[in-house]
Amino acid sequence: MRVFNFAAGPATLPLKVLEQARNEMLDWQGSGMSVMEVSHRSKAFVAVAEQAEVDLRELMAIPSNYRVLFLQGGATGQFTAIPMNLATSESTTQYINTGAWSKKAIGEAKRYCKVEVLADESASNYSTVPAEAALSYSADAAYVHYTPNETIGGVEFPYVPATGNVPLVADMSSTILSRPIEVAKFGLIYAGAQKNIGPSGLCVVIVRDDLIGKARAGTPPIWDYAAMAKEGSMLNTPPTFGIYMAGLVFQWLKRQGGLSVIGERNRVKAETLYRAIDSSGYYKSPVAPNARSWMNVPFTIPNPDLEKSFCAEAAKAGLANLEGHRSVGGMRASIYNAMPLAGVEALVAFMQDFQQRHA
Repeated sequence: MRVFNFAAGPATLPLKVLEQARNEMLDWQGSGMSVMEVSHRSKAFVAVAEQAEVDLRELMAIPSNYRVLFLQGGATGQFTAIPMNLATSESTTQYINTGAWSKKAIGEAKRYCKVEVLADESASNYSTVPAEAALSYSADAAYVHYTPNETIGGVEFPYVPATGNVPLVADMSSTILSRPIEVAKFGLIYAGAQKNIGPSGLCVVIVRDDLIGKARAGTPPIWDYAAMAKEGSMLNTPPTFGIYMAGLVFQWLKRQGGLSVIGERNRVKAETLYRAIDSSGYYKSPVAPNARSWMNVPFTIPNPDLEKSFCAEAAKAGLANLEGHRSVGGMRASIYNAMPLAGVEALVAFMQDFQQRHA
């Protein structure tokens, strides 16, 4: 029996996509083979990769002066690739620290360039984002990096930093495709696939043309954006199954009506869950109201000793993977695109029942 999977990643995938992949698993396009067995150089698979890019460009309205790359190494690999492509060892870069993932990106960038931490929200235990007016960008910075949505802490920016002529770099792993965005506001967007795109093992990079071709000497070719763009992301053997699955998800999103429709669904799901938390008198959100994530919703209960019971009972009720990250505790519901409203409503009903029995 399928459960409602609230995991932060690898995360739930659309049922229709899983069913299509199942039906094509042993005989893809009449080839007598699985898509996992087909050469990435074959015309059939190249067509899959090209169509995936076309569909992603349509969904996100990606301008023609941006490259779309399907890479390996996850978002973590881009923590290294970004400074190697966009900065020299003497360059100054600016990073906004709002949680575990931006902190990791900062730590990696410090190995390759000078890093100025533009804002640090650690004093609030990463429950806030900096006020937009408090950010001061250097015109000499190679780029400004931020994480629009912190998966672990459930913190999300309500605005896009306006960095002027300085390229804005965004780790959108947890929020890509969750609603429409204006790609032209960014110099580079990157996202691990395992939340709103597909299975783990794939990282999507969307990078403006003027930012490629500047990789520092010694950059490995698989991290060099220009080299990968020239080879259509196939300088090495790409994650073929991940690209195939991402393509199916993109097509599913288009059938749903695109990102405007998906964004409205996500807004309703998030509001439904936060309303249940705030009105309960029992559950608490640790995140400032103006910084609450649509995708990752952490919450706590008055007695932390009951957290394991909450998650165990929820799992028995078909609500899986509600444990908070080990570094913060509590509970966390990740409600990505593939999570239906019915899943959120089932969680709310369980929360109300648990409160009645334990409050």
